[in-house]
Amino acid sequence: MAVELGPLVSEVKEPISLDDLSGKTIAIDAYNTIYQFLSIIRGPDGTPLKDSRGNVTSHLSGLFYRTINLLEHKITPIFVFDGIPPALKQRTIEARMARRKEAAAEWEKALKKGMLEEARTHAMASTRINKEIVQSSKELLGYMGIGCMQAPSEGEAQAARLTRDGLVDASATQDYDIFLFGADVAVRNLTISGRRKLPRKNVFVEITPERVELKRLLSHLGLSQKQLIWLGMLMGTDFNEGIEGVGPKTALKIVKGRKSLKEIVDYVNEKYKGGFEVDPQEVEDTFTKPETHGMSRGEIASALKGAKADKAKIIRFLCDEHEFSLERVDKFADMLVGYKSEAGQKGIGAWV
Repeated sequence: MAVELGPLVSEVKEPISLDDLSGKTIAIDAYNTIYQFLSIIRGPDGTPLKDSRGNVTSHLSGLFYRTINLLEHKITPIFVFDGIPPALKQRTIEARMARRKEAAAEWEKALKKGMLEEARTHAMASTRINKEIVQSSKELLGYMGIGCMQAPSEGEAQAARLTRDGLVDASATQDYDIFLFGADVAVRNLTISGRRKLPRKNVFVEITPERVELKRLLSHLGLSQKQLIWLGMLMGTDFNEGIEGVGPKTALKIVKGRKSLKEIVDYVNEKYKGGFEVDPQEVEDTFTKPETHGMSRGEIASALKGAKADKAKIIRFLCDEHEFSLERVDKFADMLVGYKSEAGQKGIGAWV
């Protein structure tokens, strides 16, 4: 479970437009973004886009068109893919699999009853990423000449380090865990902005990008970086379940009056039955000492520049293999080649 910092972050979120990010380099949490595409790019009954062979293509549509939209606004993306998850995350992974299996069953039930809107909601909750989806995503981004990076472990941790090391301007993800990993600046809704219908309601809202600075968040809450991690641990993270009954406001009160993890643990053991279900020091270390790659400015520049966009391979992959509209792909592929050419003329030094 991603840490639920939303209520505490609301007052420091800064609404922005894509134009506000013009000239910026953004490290994008690839799994998080692909998951969003797979969730929202679906038919009225919840069925994802597929080719005639049954291969899911919702993520390919999102990656192709939304990434070109970023380039149109002169934003340079680099997609950071997850590696091997920490051992502590196994329980979360198993819980997610169980929830998705249950959601898939509810989706089928709703379809049989003809309840399409409810079916679509359950379908979105059943979203999962498999090896084929990851591989096809990397293949398409490669043909597009878009920078990709394989993290040794958590993609969010790697994206946070790139931001913290000053190699990119911000990290992009929907999850607030990025701040527990120490990202200086994070952007939400980068690739899913636009008009969206609220689940089970005939109401549409405009989703806009949001920018949050870690320094401003910590100042607003009156916390240190480690205290923010403890706050997340109390509510629950991908690596621990949290303390039952402890929400954002209670967690904030607990950490504000304590200066060490031991004080937090002692208080929890005294106040709440059971305490932490895993070693809290190990959870803290997962956030403060994650497995990541260090990179030089030259290495990140090379990764960002990437290869040239190959229009012929894009058309073969999207149109011939996955049956996308040739007319539309051809048009956007030409746009992509143009944007990549403009960026390339600036030289590698302009990418960072």
